[in-house]
Amino acid sequence: MPRQLALPLALLLLAAAGCHTTASARRYSKEEAARTFDRFEVAGLDIGEFPVDGANAVVDGDTIKVKGLSSSLRLLGIDTEETFKHDWERKLFAQGWDEYLAAMRGNAVRPVKMATPAGDDAKRWAQGFFAGVTKVKLERDHPGEIRDYYGRYLAYVFVFKDGEWVNFNLECVRAGWSPYFTKYGRSRRFHAAFVRAQEEAQAQQLHIWKPSEMHYPDYAERLKWWNARGDLVHRFEKEADGRAEFIQLTRWDAMTQLEQKLGEEVTVLGAVSEVKPRERGPTSVKLARNRKSSFDLVFFDRDVLLATNIARARGEYVQVRGVVTRYVNKERGINQLQVEVALPGQVLVPPYVMELRELPPDKPRPPRKPAAPQPDADPNPPTEREPGDFAPEQDKDTDPGAD
Repeated sequence: MPRQLALPLALLLLAAAGCHTTASARRYSKEEAARTFDRFEVAGLDIGEFPVDGANAVVDGDTIKVKGLSSSLRLLGIDTEETFKHDWERKLFAQGWDEYLAAMRGNAVRPVKMATPAGDDAKRWAQGFFAGVTKVKLERDHPGEIRDYYGRYLAYVFVFKDGEWVNFNLECVRAGWSPYFTKYGRSRRFHAAFVRAQEEAQAQQLHIWKPSEMHYPDYAERLKWWNARGDLVHRFEKEADGRAEFIQLTRWDAMTQLEQKLGEEVTVLGAVSEVKPRERGPTSVKLARNRKSSFDLVFFDRDVLLATNIARARGEYVQVRGVVTRYVNKERGINQLQVEVALPGQVLVPPYVMELRELPPDKPRPPRKPAAPQPDADPNPPTEREPGDFAPEQDKDTDPGAD
């Protein structure tokens, strides 16, 4: 991930279907696409080898297309800057670099994602990297982490060059086009290699690490935030090793694990996506699993809710201990699992959340787009925000944790 912006990161179906193909070719394309989909849906580290269309496979610096797959890929360990795709961004940028940065950041509490010249350059570099490449090998970081919050498949991309498989994700960091992205957790397989690659790029002041180039000016702030999140996930996973009662909500089988622990105490790790107070009745806090699914924490005591500081952790990971129970969601007419929080000590909010600067009380969060967009501005959101990115946008549900 991250994480994340919204350049459409959709991966197009590049199979051989089309209005000028034969019926057999179209049938083959559908069958091939079905086989490709099946391979992505199987848990495990090795996803397989897939054909690509050279430089045309590149969507942006950290997104590529593979043939036979309609869903996008989220490339692990990297987060290149965004490319310019909207007229209103270009017009705002034309007013001056400093003015553009200030307008895009607004008074957001955390660094935001935005289009930059470095984002366009990263895409061109990636196109050069994949020029002439006809196939890639895809692997996961963990066999149980298949998709991110937005439904994108999580993967490392390996390219066969000079007689060996080269990790594109690592090379992107080594070339200075992306920092080592730990917002959703450290790389379990290549952590040390990513750290060395970033140190090499920083020492040489390559691209995003070169002060005179136009790129995000706040990488120190980003890295401090991302690394704090990554450290939290790392500590949880070390504590959870070999313990079935520790459940990470980003795993594909998290709800199955919770179902098996019904009536028992568990410790879950998830990111706060929404706090829903009610005038009468309990407050529910949703820990997001993906865009369509969440797990509920229930607070019957408002004082306990306030004491946990969980409302300040929106978009951030929290660790919660409690007994799994079942309730009937009358609005949706379904049974759901939940954990009731009766004591503040059941919730662990990471210390860095309390250190985040607050929004000025007299200023609302800035709009997702400039207040007065040009008449021809794109009506769609400029980017698909990564969970936890409080970028120029109206207050809305954010994710939490996979990329």
